[in-house]
Amino acid sequence: MKRKTLQVIISPAKKMIVRDDIFLPQSEPYFKEKSRELFSRLKNLSFEEAKKVWGCSDRLAKENYERLQKSNLDTNTSPAILSYEGIQYKYMAPAVFEEEAFSWLKSHLFILSGLYGALRPFDGVIPYRLEMQARFERGEPERLYDFWGDQIAGYVIEDCHILVDLASKEYSKSVRKYVPKEIPVISCIFGELSGGKIKEKGTYAKMARGAMVRFMAESQLENPEEMKNFSELGYLFSEEYSDEETYVFLKKQEK
Repeated sequence: MKRKTLQVIISPAKKMIVRDDIFLPQSEPYFKEKSRELFSRLKNLSFEEAKKVWGCSDRLAKENYERLQKSNLDTNTSPAILSYEGIQYKYMAPAVFEEEAFSWLKSHLFILSGLYGALRPFDGVIPYRLEMQARFERGEPERLYDFWGDQIAGYVIEDCHILVDLASKEYSKSVRKYVPKEIPVISCIFGELSGGKIKEKGTYAKMARGAMVRFMAESQLENPEEMKNFSELGYLFSEEYSDEETYVFLKKQEK
């Protein structure tokens, strides 16, 4: 029987690359066969249909559609943790992690994904575009939330005794509604005080989420209480605004 542990969920990023110069994938995505269903469904869409699913510009749709038609799920893969290039991942900076930090990621981190469901950091993935809130105009189910149902949550919480949610609402929604009450879930808010209210700015929050994952990995963190020591990017834990389920980190006011 596996030891139950703290698990962390994060969102993917829209921008991706193939990055196999540091190390190769060590595992296959857990839901790869279900991903094939989605991938086949995407490939069978017309350009206009795919563009609606992606909700992007003509330029991006053309780029993604051409890539989709040429690719498959089994070749040109690279580790998920190195394949995403968004703001969160730049501030996480996994490419410069030491071996112990990588080991922590392997045991504690899940990357949620519209195409792959949930990924471990070293699962092999290809560049793709499919957000969790995407909808298909034909075929069933229409929504990805319905396609995945409770399966993502079941995988994530299988060996979990505490879940740390560092994902956006779009992605955490696929897990949180299915987490049983006996498993505590901790969310983090990275904000600023303005007029007595806490305001969270999207870009800064993404930066802080990435930095938090790096902090947790480098600290080999097992107890969520230790997250309160996080002090990157000018954020400090606020006891006043936090509770057991929500850890609030406020940016230090500039003098």
